[in-house]
Amino acid sequence: MNNNALIDEEISQQSYNKYKFLDGIKSAVPIALGYILVSIAFGILSKSAGIPNYISILMSLMVYAGAGQFMAANLIFAGASPYEIVLAELIINLRHFLYTATISQRLEKGLSKKWTALLSYGITDETFAVASIREEQSLNRFFLLGLNLLSYFSWTFSTIIGVLLGDALPASLSSSMGIALYSMFIALLVPSLKKSKIIAVVACIAMICHSILRFTPGISNMSSGWSIIISTIAAAFAGALIFPKGVNNNE
Repeated sequence: MNNNALIDEEISQQSYNKYKFLDGIKSAVPIALGYILVSIAFGILSKSAGIPNYISILMSLMVYAGAGQFMAANLIFAGASPYEIVLAELIINLRHFLYTATISQRLEKGLSKKWTALLSYGITDETFAVASIREEQSLNRFFLLGLNLLSYFSWTFSTIIGVLLGDALPASLSSSMGIALYSMFIALLVPSLKKSKIIAVVACIAMICHSILRFTPGISNMSSGWSIIISTIAAAFAGALIFPKGVNNNE
């Protein structure tokens, strides 16, 4: 193969990578639009919980996990210790190990560890869902990069907007936004309860465990962080025992 053929092949590969990157950006538009309101709400709620602005922004930059960030804000507001917050975040975000392990099996072969680390950082519930339903057998790294990049930018930029709105809102209105945290979790939970008997049972077990821990004399003074952690582990363990075959048992 002569030099001209090599150059043509390199240009063709660059054009293909650019096309896949733009395809990833296009696929991320619905995710980015959905992230805007949720992330703005997170910024406002963090402000109402007394979390410093730079901490709220760093959470979106470094944690980048919607449910985890809302839980962390709630635990901080409740006065949980750093150990409780870290452990609760670990439990709620364990699913990302499964996400990245699944996606890694479909990535193009020969990617460096730097590339895989970069792409894994941008995997969320939504980006995983979009990537996992792609028809092609091998996922192009530039497609995933575009998909993750726009989603990440939307989440972090919207957090900044939320923090700034929190500064502009009256203190009474900002503090009342705390109820939106519970409303959001209910809005996320109810559709799942309708679709899956397993999720409904596990959610009920978690609520019962949490209620027992919060209202039983002698242990009712347990911190909110440990109560959430124990309830989560107990509900997951009970769900595994009741439904040993997993989601297929729901059919």
